Formats: sequence, C-alpha cells, structure tokens
Amino acid sequence: MNGKPTDSKPGKRILVLHGPNLNMLGTREPAHYGRDTLTDINTRLQLRADATNVTLTSFQSNSEAELINHIHDAYNNIDFILINPAAFTHTSVALRDALAAVDIPFIEIHLSNVFAREAFRHHSYFSDLAVGVISGLGAQGYELALEYALAQLTHKV
Repeated sequence: MNGKPTDSKPGKRILVLHGPNLNMLGTREPAHYGRDTLTDINTRLQLRADATNVTLTSFQSNSEAELINHIHDAYNNIDFILINPAAFTHTSVALRDALAAVDIPFIEIHLSNVFAREAFRHHSYFSDLAVGVISGLGAQGYELALEYALAQLTHKV
C-alpha cells in the first residue's frame, strides 16, 4: 500500500477478483456455473475495458490470503472492484474486513442464483457493504457489473 499507481496508463483502474474454484469454470458444475471458462470471462471484460480509458486487472485465487493481499494492494491504486468471492461469500469475515478497510466501491458477483441453492449459500458477508449484488445471470453478470462500474467512474450513473 504505497499509494502510487501500479502503472503509468492514465484513467481509472478496475480490479476484478475471482475467488476459489473459479479457475475450474467451464468444467465444474456447468448446470450451475455455465460453460464459459475464466479466460472467456476475463477476455470479454478486457476487450470492453480496452475500448475505454480504464485499466482492468483480473486475478483469481483459491487462497483467502492472496485475495486479501490484492485488496490491500488496491488501496489508493484502484477505483472500483468487481468481486466474485465464491465460497468465501459465506465464510470470510477477513475478506469483508479487507474490503471495508480499503473503502473502494465494489460489486459482488455470483454466477449462480445463490438464493435458489442450498440454504447456507443465502448469507453473504459482503452484500451490505457492496454498491450492488448481481446473482444468477451467469458470466453476463460480470459484464453488467463492469458496465455499471464504467458508468460510475465516468459519472453517468
């Protein structure tokens, strides 16, 4: 957290964080998560960001600590976060505290409709801090979240 930008490209910066098991997208439970791979999702997001003056960085980890470190590193370097905390949604007070500490606006994203699944998936440690929550729209949820973030960063919302 040095307060300096991570690169010299002008404009706003968006961080996309993908939580545990999302590296298995495309093959893991496609009935819940669809057939798009994480690379497919990241590629579409990057193409959209490239059409703007926004720097987009994507990161996936199965490690809670690595995700927390990326959130901490975002302080003073990132303008908006898109996060799919995956299973950490229901368990990670530490990730919640990291997001609260950096005070960067974020959207919580879920590929599946968590409210149409097991009861333990209905609780989120993040939703009350998030600018918004997108759940159940598959990979398109990331794209919708990005569109909102882009509009927010250019004061169109």
